[in-house]
Order: sequence, then structure tokens, then C-alpha cells
Amino acid sequence: MVLASAPCLRPIPSVNIKALFLAAAFVANAGAAPLYTAPKENERIVLIGNGFGERLQYTGSFETQLHLRYPGQRLVVRNLCHPGDTPSYRPRAGRSSPWAFPGAEKFRPELARHRGEGQYPSEDEWLALCKPDTILAFFGYNESFDGPAGLERFRAELDAFVTHTLAQKYNGTSAPKLVLVSPIGFEDVRELRDTPDGVQENARLELYTAEMRKAAAARQVGFIDLFTPTLKLYGETKEFLTLNGFALNDAGDRRVASLLADLLYQPAPMFLQADPNKVRDLVVEKSWFWHQDHRMPNGVQAYGRRREPFGSIHYPQEIEKIRQMTANRDEALWTLVEGKQPDLAAADARTRPLDPVESNFTGQADYLNEEEALGKFTMMDGFRIALFASELDFPDLANPVQMTFDNKGRLWVCTMPSYPHYRPGDPLPDDKILVLEDTDGDHRADQQTVFADRLHLPSGFELAPEGVYVSQRPNLLLLQDTNRDGKADRRDIVLGGFDPHDTGQAIGAFSSDASGSIYLAEGDFLHSQVETAYGPQRSTGSGIWRFDPKSHRLERAVQAHFDNPRGIAFDDWEQCFIADASEGESWWALPLSAKAPFSHEIPKVAPVAPKRARPASGAEFVSSRHFPEEMQGALLTCHAIGFQGTGITAIHDDQGGFGGKPAGDLVTSSDPNFRPVDLEFAPDGSLYILDFHDPLGGQMEHSARDPNRDKSHGRIYRVTHKTRPPVTPSLIAGASIPQLFATLKEPEYRTRYRARRELRNHPPEIVASAAKAWIATLDKADPRHEHHLCEALWATSALHRTDREILGLCLDAKSHQARAAAVRVLRHAWRGIPDHPALLLKAANDPHPRVRLEAIVAASWLDNPDGARIALEALKHPIDQWMPHAIRTAFLTLGDDVEALRKDGKLDLSANPRAADFLAGKLPLDVEPPR
Repeated sequence: MVLASAPCLRPIPSVNIKALFLAAAFVANAGAAPLYTAPKENERIVLIGNGFGERLQYTGSFETQLHLRYPGQRLVVRNLCHPGDTPSYRPRAGRSSPWAFPGAEKFRPELARHRGEGQYPSEDEWLALCKPDTILAFFGYNESFDGPAGLERFRAELDAFVTHTLAQKYNGTSAPKLVLVSPIGFEDVRELRDTPDGVQENARLELYTAEMRKAAAARQVGFIDLFTPTLKLYGETKEFLTLNGFALNDAGDRRVASLLADLLYQPAPMFLQADPNKVRDLVVEKSWFWHQDHRMPNGVQAYGRRREPFGSIHYPQEIEKIRQMTANRDEALWTLVEGKQPDLAAADARTRPLDPVESNFTGQADYLNEEEALGKFTMMDGFRIALFASELDFPDLANPVQMTFDNKGRLWVCTMPSYPHYRPGDPLPDDKILVLEDTDGDHRADQQTVFADRLHLPSGFELAPEGVYVSQRPNLLLLQDTNRDGKADRRDIVLGGFDPHDTGQAIGAFSSDASGSIYLAEGDFLHSQVETAYGPQRSTGSGIWRFDPKSHRLERAVQAHFDNPRGIAFDDWEQCFIADASEGESWWALPLSAKAPFSHEIPKVAPVAPKRARPASGAEFVSSRHFPEEMQGALLTCHAIGFQGTGITAIHDDQGGFGGKPAGDLVTSSDPNFRPVDLEFAPDGSLYILDFHDPLGGQMEHSARDPNRDKSHGRIYRVTHKTRPPVTPSLIAGASIPQLFATLKEPEYRTRYRARRELRNHPPEIVASAAKAWIATLDKADPRHEHHLCEALWATSALHRTDREILGLCLDAKSHQARAAAVRVLRHAWRGIPDHPALLLKAANDPHPRVRLEAIVAASWLDNPDGARIALEALKHPIDQWMPHAIRTAFLTLGDDVEALRKDGKLDLSANPRAADFLAGKLPLDVEPPR
């Protein structure tokens, strides 16, 4: 879905919307009669339900159709949809109950655990606020993943929802006209990405569509079938209409929006008195303002756990004001479609004023110049620090939150001056992604490009061959520069449903693993529901998501209690580590990575980096020949309150896992405004540190609207060693495939990181062939030989072409690190490896506990009888300190598979008495010494 013009999104190049809309008014509707002739005057239409309904507000095509077809009816449209919602289950982080109506809790008891807290309105309260005459209810997609066995439950759930809804008088006078809207069909887009072919998906969707049709007929409510005509559309059009099978792109949105309008009301001619582009822009703007109310970013301050002591004072005023501003845009739409020009500025000026917010900040908000700021630093012996860029030279560099170097050596930075979120009446958000360059080689930025602007709270981003993935809560966007002018001109919503309830905890700290999959960190106060081509992914509380751009598969890769993870780093062998901001500790991810049931939190064992200070934001392993040898492999984390600087933790092997000890502070500043939030090694081996720069440190200590919150400062520092030479940067962008493979032998992790990304831009078959050719040139006596083999394996798996021969070489490697890395590849690539059960069974018997733990975790993600066999096999061996919680969690997931084996007479544990004892509750999962 390409986003239309919106207050926080740069308009895309306009298509001929007028011609499209004129033609769309007469689109064939597969023979189905429209439900109603036309909307009545002042009709209030409210959309509820799943992610398909929610996405309609981002492009505005459906609502634009209604206003252009019925310009004198003064229609009001509100969108209450939310990805992952079902008729009964609609959880929100800001309220204590996840249930949509009384009695709804009996339909989905497996989702009963809810950690929401606060005063966020109930679903009925939102509907009463919107006063609908007509409700369009979009359900069936998420529920369809329950398969045929779930139809009976869906039938009862839907009936209870209809009964409850028809008993209400949300508009104050009468029950709403209720319309059930089916899911759209699933499109086969395997030419674009590695997603399902849609055969099984459509078989399920057809069943659930039929169930909705029956329910509507039985209860005499409206029904719109979008499933049947969209399948027909997929067959008739030459272009793809979805991004990933289930989410419409811009072309699909235009067609389906017209189809939905035709099936709701009798198609009407458009006597256009207004430019349809301007109407759609205003529809999207109005929807954006409504979204800041209904799905308020940082709503935790208005409704949730952080409402006191400041939010209860000023947020009621803000909510009143933004509702007035939303209503102003309704009025403006009515004026515009009648051929007149609205004056929104004058209307907004008449909305209620906001009382000034008094600051409780007692310090002095002095902003130091470059010389003064550098004088406040204390450096570890042998190091120095210099300024690379600041707001003085680049005013757009305001409140930067994450950075990374691209394959050309340019520094990309996302900024967030709208933090903590938009304030009604202020200028519209204009957060940015910047590209900074040092063109004259003096280690100082001298050129800036604005890759994307008019963003709102982009708390994380990552570069990929296809574009830039960025957090635009509640969505994950893909920004693309299709005309190669250095600026994003296309914005697609890839996935939606990431909770925006707390700005400081929303998905961020993006980082890619060796496969190119992006890890997204999420904090404790949130309750995300993300719709995917593989079913809804739900979470309560904190964890780490893993998103695979090749398949659009999303997994809860780490599910444990963190207060607020804000740093993700991978070591030399691609072991993942997580820095928890609020607690200030860092953790090894593998023991926390078993597939866990909904809401289950895997207990943590021990931090690998003990608390130096809180919060810990950003994480990076030392991997640079420019830094001393004794520092290599140490973990660096930034700390922004109390101790303001970068701490060092020396990491060492601890049985099957890792431990760490403090090893000093690389950087410390006495400037109270210095807020380091991210760090990364540059192509020349120097370390860059990102400074958010704000006199106010935290969310809870001061009001979100404290006037001393900075909106204009931000700095980037460069740390170098005084005597060691810099690293000669490798050619990456534009390098040949053989050159890129040669670069994978470089010692610096970030050099290899960027080379892998460049390789992912090449055809899979060519990369796979080149990987084998490269292996043939490697020196087996090289101490890094097995690491080079893993690089070849990662290169093929990143393109979903995991080479079985290279995988075998790594699984048989002498080093346990290489074997563990290979098992982790298998964990994600098993669907394309026919003999994966045998390979994982062998890993479950590996002599090294880290490899066995990788096999246990991988088995849990199989989530089938094979996985159960593999996990049980691992119990033949000693259990080290990192395993017990992962084992317990794995069998929470695999318990039904164990029972299936038992029921089928396939559970033979005669040669595995420890597994038998475990299943009987007789094997305590105590740490055992290795045999």
C-alpha cells in the first residue's frame, strides 16, 4: 500500500485520481446487489475490525469515494479498526480488559492473559463517542488461521458480537445498521517474495467468508463479500494488487475501495466539483488527526501507567483540542466537495487553547558550543573524541535516535524532534532520515541529504537492498527511492499493529542478523498485534521481533521480561545480545529464544553485562583493528542518565553461554545535556556515538510537555585511538561478487555486515554459485577458515537459497561456534532443507552445550512432532545453567506434539530414560556438570 498525502508523510507523485475515480464508480461488482441505495444526510459511518479495515484510512480511497459520490450528505467516517482484532478480542495496553463486550471472554480463553493498565476507553465507549448510524465490521482474516476446527467458535463469537451490537444505541436513538465485511482473497505473489501460494489460505478464507454470510442472513444484518470478487480481480489484472498476499498495495487499494463502495451503496455518478487529489489528501489528513486521538502515540501518558503525575493535567485539554481539529476537517471536506475552499487555519485557530505547562526542571538548560562540549569529555587512556556533525552546521540534526553507515560509507541518521509525540496545535511533525557525508576527507560532515521527511517518531530504521525499513508506529514502513534521486518517493506499509502506546518503548533499535532479517526491540508496556501472511502475531509486554524481508515472516524471536530493550548487537559468530535500557543490563538472547506460548515470558538466567548505569541504549561489539587487541570482542553500551557515556564489558565464555565483567569506560561526559543513544563502527574503524542531546533525561521525571524538552539539538561524535592507524575502508558499493566474498574475510564485523547487505542485492543463483567457488579458494589451515565457511552459509541463506553442502560443512565443523551458527541457520531455513530433522537430531547430541541449546530452540520453532523428538533427544545429555528455562518453554510449545506422538504409538523412550523421567515430572532441570 503506497501511502497518500498525510501530515507526517510526504505526498507521493499523483496518479490521475480523477480518471480512476470516475471509472471506479462503475466497476463491476461480481453481480452482488448493493446493500443500500445511498447514505442518509449526516450519516455517521464507523469501521471496526481488523487490519484490512485499518489500512483504509492511510490512503483514504474508500472514504474519498463516498464524499465524491454523495457531496451533499455531510458524511462522517471514523476508523476504529486495529490489526489482530476479532469480534470478541480487542486488547489495548491502556485498559485492563482485552474483551470487546460482556461475555466475550469465553470465546478465546487462550488469550486471556492481559497486562494492560489504565483508563483507555472501552470499545463501546469509543463507539458511543463516534455515534455510528452504520457500522462496517471487518472480521474473518485473523480467525481463519484457526482452520476448519475453529469455525464453530467463530460462529458463536460472531453471533455474540452481533447480538451485543444490535442491542446498543450508540447514536443515542437507534441500533446501528450493522454490515459484516469479509476478508479479501489471498494473492499469489511468489514472483515478488517467498510468501505462500495462497491455496490453503484461500480455502480457509472461503470457509470463514461463508460463515459470515450465514451469520448475516440469520441475523438479518448486512453482508459484503470481498473475498470472491478480489479473487476474480487477481486473475484479471496483470499487476499485483497486494504487497505480500494479504495487504493491498496502492493499485489494489484503489480497486477494492471502489468495490467496497459499490457493494455498500448503489453506484452513483460523480459530478466532480473538487479535485479528487485534494479531497483524498484532506481525507488522509483528517484520518491522521483522528488516529492521534484513537491510537495516540505515547498514549501511556494520557491513559496508561504514566498518566500520573503530569498526564492527567494537560492531556484532557489536548484530547478535546484534537477532536475539535478532527471535526474541523470533516467540515472542510463537506465544503471542498461542494466546490468551495475551506479555511482550516481559521477553524483551527478557534479550537480550545492549551494551558501553559510549568516545568519542574531545576537545572540550567545551557547548550555548550563545540569547544566547551569537547572539554567536558573524559576519555579512556589512548583515545580522543571529535565532533563529526551537530545542529550548528545541520539544523535538521535534531534529537537523533539511531544511525548506521551504508555501503558507500555515508552515515544515515533518523531524528525525532517530535518526541514524545505531536501536540495538537503545533506545527505538524517533520522528523527525518538524513544522510551525512564527509566529502573532503577531514572526518567532519560537510554535506546533508534529506532522504525522508514529514515522519512522526521514527524510533528505528535499517537499510536493505530494497530500501529503508523504518518504524512509523503502529506500522513498519518500507521507504524506497525509485527514481534514484537520493530521496524516498515511495512509502509502503509492510506490517501494521505494533503498539504505539509508549514512545520510548515502541519498536526501535533495528539491527539485521546475517540473513538480513531485521530485529526490532519492543518494551514492556505494550500489547502488539501484527497481521502477517502467516497469521496474527500477538505479544504482551517486552521482547524482540524478527522480520524477514524476503518472506515477510514475523516472529517473536525473544520473549522475556525486559523493561525496555534499546540495544541489539551480534558478536563475531552472530550470537545475539540485548541491552535493556531501564535496567541497564545486557543479556544473551539464545536462552530466551525458544518459541513461547502467548504471553509466556522466559525467565532470564544471568546478565552478560552487569549494570553500569541506566538506561543502556545502543550496543556494539568492538571489532576494529583501529582499537587495541585486548579490547576486541568487548561489548559497548551507551548510558544516558546518571553516568553519561559509553561503558565497556569484557565478554567471556561461561559454560555453554557467556559472562562479562566491567572493563572501564571509553567515554564519559559531565555535560548534563549529553545523551548518548546509539553507536557504530565506521568503515575506517573509528567509533561514532550519537547524542540525542536534551537537558531532560527521562519520561517519568518530567512532563511529556515540559517546555524545557529540547527540539533542536543533536550531535554525532567520532572516537579514535591516538596511535593506532585507521582501517583502510573496503570497496563495497559497486564491488563485484568475488570482491564482496573476499571482503567477508576482513576482521571487522561491520565491514562484513555491509558486504553481506551488498551481496543480498544480487541474484540468489549467482551468489550461491559464487559462494561455492569462493570456498574452493579458502586455505583450510587459516585459523578463520570455519568462520569463512559460515560467511558463505550466511550469504546463501540470506537469499533463501541455503546451500545444503555448505550447511553440512558448518554442521561438521571443529569449532562449536561454527556448529552453533549452522544450527541457527537451520532454525530459520528448515522449510527448505528436507533432511532437517536428522540434522537437528545430530545437533541435539552435540558434545557442546551451546550447540545443543541451539538445537532445543530450533526444535521449538518446528512446533511439530519432529521438534518434539529433537528436544527430547537433547535431554540425554547434561543440562547447563543456560538450558532449564529454554527447555521448559520449548515443551510448553511442543507438549501437544509429544501427546500426538504418544497417541500414535510413536513415542519410544526406551533408549532415553531421562526424557521419560522429564515427561513424568521426575527429572529436575538442575544444572549438571559436563560428563
